[in-house]
This record gives sequence, structure tokens and C-alpha cells, in this order.
Amino acid sequence: MKKVLLAALMAGVASSAMAADLPTRKAPPAPAQYYAPTVFNWTGFYVGINGGWAGGTGGGDFGNPNGGLIGGTVGYNYQIGQFVVGLEGDWDWADLKKDGNIGSLPYSNKIDSVLTARARAGYAIDHALLFVTAGYAGAEDKVSVPGVLSSTDWRSGGAFGGGIEYAFTNNISAKAEYLYEPFADKTYTDGVNSAKSKLNLNVVRAGLNYKF
Repeated sequence: MKKVLLAALMAGVASSAMAADLPTRKAPPAPAQYYAPTVFNWTGFYVGINGGWAGGTGGGDFGNPNGGLIGGTVGYNYQIGQFVVGLEGDWDWADLKKDGNIGSLPYSNKIDSVLTARARAGYAIDHALLFVTAGYAGAEDKVSVPGVLSSTDWRSGGAFGGGIEYAFTNNISAKAEYLYEPFADKTYTDGVNSAKSKLNLNVVRAGLNYKF
């Protein structure tokens, strides 16, 4: 009987030792939680500032004024999938000038402000927006010929162009754009002689916007 008990005890010790030598099996660690990157959405109201350069072409008898401009912007975007539509308006103080002569008479042609109200349509690639735009443009044009003519007129026309905008954060974006703005012709006369102003502006500007 003692031999049987001794044999059983030895067998139990051997089994425990063998079990201790076997490799342990543990469950694999849980995978790290994945956070999908957020996709920027362009929907919302925004305000901003803009500035750049404008130059005239085809100016007729009063030349082509050119110079700098700076002002403010307000707008709204609405995003559907990757397409973005919206409205944008801006007013810029301008310092566009052209001095010259009509025959022997000197003249001055100066644009003090430019306004646009446009629709925008674009394609969003996450934080980048490629857009085209079209709408109304207006400009305050002052034309003078000393002793003969002094006139300040609001010139109406169109605005067509496009650009790119990039959102650095959920609220801050920067843009660069080009606009072509053709205005209606204006004829000045003293009853005997007449002169025509043809105003078409090429506008290149950058802007910084804050989206609410």
C-alpha cells in the first residue's frame, strides 16, 4: 500500500513539473482603438478680409487705371457631398489711377472703391476647395479734365473668375482668386466734343476668412 501511495505521489509531482515546463497560452492583446480622421465641412457663414491688385484693359479715351485694393468679405457656403455652393459679397477700398492726355488736355481717371456680389460653386477635397464664381461688380469711377469735366459715376458690370481656398483649421481659411470685371461703357460730352471710358478690370487678390 505504501508503494502504491508513493508511486501516486511521485506521478503527481512529475505531472506538476511537466505542466510547469509547458508554454503558457495567453489571449492576444486587444487592437488599439482606431479613430477615423474628421473630414472638413465647408457649410457655414464666414467673414474675412482681402487685398490685392487690379489693372484695367481697353480703357478708351481715359486709359487703364491700376493699383492696389483692400477690403472686407462676407459669405455663406453649403456643402453637399464634395460639392459646395454659396454666395459671397465684398467691398474694397481701391487706389486705382491713370493720368494722361486727351489731345492737349490732361485728364485723371481714378477708381476709389469696388464692390462685388457673386455666386460660388466648388469642389471640395477635404480641406481644399476649388471654385468658380460669377455675379455683379460695381465701381466708383472719378474722371476729370481740368476746366472741362469733373464727374463721379457708379459703374456697373459683371464679375467672373475662380480660385482656391484652403482651411487650416475648422474656422480659419485662406484663399487666392482671379476675377475679370467688365463694366458698361461711359461717354462724357460737353455738348460739342465727347470722350468714351471703357473699363475692364483684372483683379488678383488673396483673402483670409473666419467661418462660424
